[in-house]
Amino acid sequence: MAKLKIEPMKQPDKIINYWKKEKFVVSCIVIFGLSFNSAMILGPIYQGKLIDSIVGGDRLSSVVILAGTYVALIVTIQLLRYFKRFYIRRFANSTSATMRLMIYNNIMHKSTLELDNENTGNLMTRAISDVDLCVEGMRKFTTELFDTGVLMAAYIISLLAYDVKITVLSILFIPIAMMIAEKLKSIICKYSIDFRKKSSEVADITYDSIENAMLYRANGMEAQNRVKYNADLEDLQNKAIKANILENSMQPIYNVIAMLGIIMVIYLGGAKVINGGWTVGIFSTYITMFIIIANKASKAAKLFNSVQKSQVSWKRIKPYLKEYESKDTVSNINKDSTKLLVENVGLCYEAGKENIIENISFEGKQGEIIGVTGPIASGKSTLGLSLTGLYPYIGSIKIDGKELKDYSEYERSQVISYLSHKPELLSDTIYNNITLGNEQDITSVLKDVCFDTDLAAMPDGQNTLVGNSGIRLSGGQQARISLARALLNKNKIIILDDPFSAVDMKTEEKIIENLKNKYKHSLIILISHRLTIFSRINQVIFLNNNKTADYGGHNELMKTSNLYATIFNLQCTESGDDNGK
Repeated sequence: MAKLKIEPMKQPDKIINYWKKEKFVVSCIVIFGLSFNSAMILGPIYQGKLIDSIVGGDRLSSVVILAGTYVALIVTIQLLRYFKRFYIRRFANSTSATMRLMIYNNIMHKSTLELDNENTGNLMTRAISDVDLCVEGMRKFTTELFDTGVLMAAYIISLLAYDVKITVLSILFIPIAMMIAEKLKSIICKYSIDFRKKSSEVADITYDSIENAMLYRANGMEAQNRVKYNADLEDLQNKAIKANILENSMQPIYNVIAMLGIIMVIYLGGAKVINGGWTVGIFSTYITMFIIIANKASKAAKLFNSVQKSQVSWKRIKPYLKEYESKDTVSNINKDSTKLLVENVGLCYEAGKENIIENISFEGKQGEIIGVTGPIASGKSTLGLSLTGLYPYIGSIKIDGKELKDYSEYERSQVISYLSHKPELLSDTIYNNITLGNEQDITSVLKDVCFDTDLAAMPDGQNTLVGNSGIRLSGGQQARISLARALLNKNKIIILDDPFSAVDMKTEEKIIENLKNKYKHSLIILISHRLTIFSRINQVIFLNNNKTADYGGHNELMKTSNLYATIFNLQCTESGDDNGK
């Protein structure tokens, strides 16, 4: 499969670097932003000239020329505005894609322990909602930097050119509106943090409800879950109101405060018109410019609050924005021989906690099937996980003389296949669930897991949709599709955690025979609580509850481990199988 090329970006946790990354787009924003906002002052100026031309009784041709010039200016200004908005939106879309890709890669490259400490709702809220809010704040800031900053500077300079005294007195109220917005930012920040946290909680509850819908329905929990969910939604709504009410409700107040200066403009400007210092057109130009400045000032005050909200989201996603470093390395994997050597291995899921397993030692080679069993909670699945390299372990695990820790993630995926005790199916076709998007022939592996008969009864064959988490299939069918995925590439080491718990014993025996006959280039680690087939495999690791392990052939363990012999004989009696007694 072709790999997606990721553009390198240094220090993605510094927000200024996102503007640096889009140099061409930002250059276009600067050019069109300066051009548009500088040209904006020409609109009111020519509007005033047109008014004076009409009031002064100029010739019709002069009025028409001025009117045409005015219209042409407006069209040009709007074209400049179009290009400025186009490049700002392009910057926002590119930045959003960059952030989401980095968060995605960060999540995909987290260790299994780190992922265990995350929850789906929180990750999805950060990757989608928080990115949107952060980028929206960046977009608004970029827009208002020109539409407010540059435009206000250009208009204030123009107003000062008309009259310094009126301008100074009329714009005194504008800083007051901005100061109020500055004072409110800490309150808005607090409410925004509460809202983002609650949004993550509700998202997680939603995912849980979808994933476990049948469980809740079967146990009559839908009503009480609905009540709790409604309460959570109401709490989210209240927090959303608090997070947005100050920002949005204060906009009219900012506008009123900034517009108070219009009194000075009308009073003093009107006096200048009466005294002959200004024409009607100049007065019209001045008052139009002031109204535009006052409106922009109120938007600038609101911008402070919007940026404050986006900073909350920026802080939430910042730890996930790291320069992408691929852990994949391509190497030539020798599939001609396989040797696994495990020495004094121990594993715990959290640092400082007691080991779940410890001092486990055994070895195996290609063509062998090694069974792993033991009482409940003896560490069977934990041992299987330690052999994948997904969790940190103590001791030594060597594959072909190379320590497992020294293999890259890509190399491990080419060497080891792992089947969890819980079937993990995508809401997709049987074919895609087994191949995971690669184009491969799955006919042979379907026969190996005894699924060919089931498939023959399905009208869509390999294109049959399995439903959400495989809900359209039986438990045994789900387990065998997952098993087929693990077997497909015939990797050097295949770890199967309880693959036969949902299949009947006759099917289990057929699959074991297929594994022995068709996977002779692989070493298979078979974790199971059913021991009836262990008499047909090469070696057995029997884990005791005291973290120790007995290792040897089936016949050997029947003699040396009373607990193993007892469990095996009981299961054989229940199944009516006397083999191995």
